[in-house]
Amino acid sequence: MLNRVVHALACPHCGAALTQRERALLCTAGHTFDIAKQGYVNLLPGATKHSADTREMVEARAEFLAAGHYAPLSGALVELARRTADPAVSGCVVDIGGGTGYYHARVMDALPDAAGVLLDISKFAARRAAKAHPRISAAVADAWQALPLQDGAASLVLNTFAPRNGPELRRILAPGGALLVVTASPGHLQELVDALGLLRVDDRKESRLTEQLAPYFTLAGTERLTRTMTLDHRALAQLVAMGPNAWHHDAGDVRERVRKLPDPCPVTLSVTLTAWRPAACAG
Repeated sequence: MLNRVVHALACPHCGAALTQRERALLCTAGHTFDIAKQGYVNLLPGATKHSADTREMVEARAEFLAAGHYAPLSGALVELARRTADPAVSGCVVDIGGGTGYYHARVMDALPDAAGVLLDISKFAARRAAKAHPRISAAVADAWQALPLQDGAASLVLNTFAPRNGPELRRILAPGGALLVVTASPGHLQELVDALGLLRVDDRKESRLTEQLAPYFTLAGTERLTRTMTLDHRALAQLVAMGPNAWHHDAGDVRERVRKLPDPCPVTLSVTLTAWRPAACAG
């Protein structure tokens, strides 16, 4: 599948265009990147200081999402993509920090002529993402570094609960393209914050997002989604294990805390979806 998007990729060492030769990508400067048997390619230029999701985190996320608990969110993102994507703008649908490809795959279903590139720092996520959809290609990359993509390579960029590198997102987005961002709202998972000791969503989340993106993008629209999920104890444990809370909690302690909660337990899903257009004056 990488041969469909190789024209959009860039060498992470020198920025040169990449070509595919059998089971590898290579650039004119001689840098070579092997394509894993699972179908993804590692485009990290070297060591990174940022943490990558573990196999266990990715497996927990895959099971939780497959159960449909976040289906209202994926549905809202798909509808936003349908309204926002301009078929006249050429480029790939790029998912930054796209994890297993759950959201990306649903957006690709809604855009049948598009080719997709998913970037994630976790090789375990990239393995799953490479098989998430026939038109998604996956690569390991660090969202905080220079993205291994050509200037203007993306017609649509997805960013769901993921890092946002404003200058790089602007660089890879084609004129007339759009950036869709999903962030947690302060009420997200509120029933579990104290009970399970989860990280709290910053009350300034939206203003910080604007500070990050405003120099490079213009806000084109905002939507808020709030639903009540009904989660059994297994799903509650997966919810903790699949995200950043997993780095701060012992699995045994989480199980003990979960046992004290109702089974099933009502939990709030609360997110904000924003659409952004590239700012004309951004460098």
